[in-house]
This record gives sequence, C-alpha cells and structure tokens, in this order.
Amino acid sequence: MSFTVKLSEEAIQTYDALTDQLRQRWGDAFVDKFATKVSKSLSTISISPYIYPVYSSDIRSCVLHKNCSMLYRIINSDVLVICFWDNRQDPIFTF
Repeated sequence: MSFTVKLSEEAIQTYDALTDQLRQRWGDAFVDKFATKVSKSLSTISISPYIYPVYSSDIRSCVLHKNCSMLYRIINSDVLVICFWDNRQDPIFTF
C-alpha cells in the first residue's frame, strides 16, 4: 500500500526558510543535495511511513541531517509533513 504524502503550509514555509539559509551558508550544490535527500525520504515515507521513530504522540521524526529533521503524522492513508525542524532549537514538543 502506498501512502499519499502532503505538505502542510508550515512545512512549505519551513522548507523554504531552511533552503534559503543553506544556500546562503553553503551554496546551491549543498541545497541540491539536501533537496535530493528530502525527496528520497519522502519516497521512503510514502512506501513505509512507520519506518521512522515516534517523536511525540503520533508525530514521527525523519532525521535528514544532524541539524535538521522532518516531522510528519500518519492520517489514514495519508502522510502529512508538519514541518522541517532545526534540531539545534529547543524541542517543539514536551513529553
């Protein structure tokens, strides 16, 4: 069974902000590598969304880089990407 991956408005905004920051720091080549990593991770999630660990409650976390994770939630046959998170920030959720 394949899941449909959807991006929330916040996910789009945080992805854009993150890629802008990466472009300024490390250039277009690094952003291209990062975009490829995100694309592969989204493909993996669409096939096997339970592969990544639970971050909090029903939210799962896919570590894209030591400094960045993608947070998502599984809703029926859909996967909703909530946001892209800078791992150096304070936790977004408390347990």
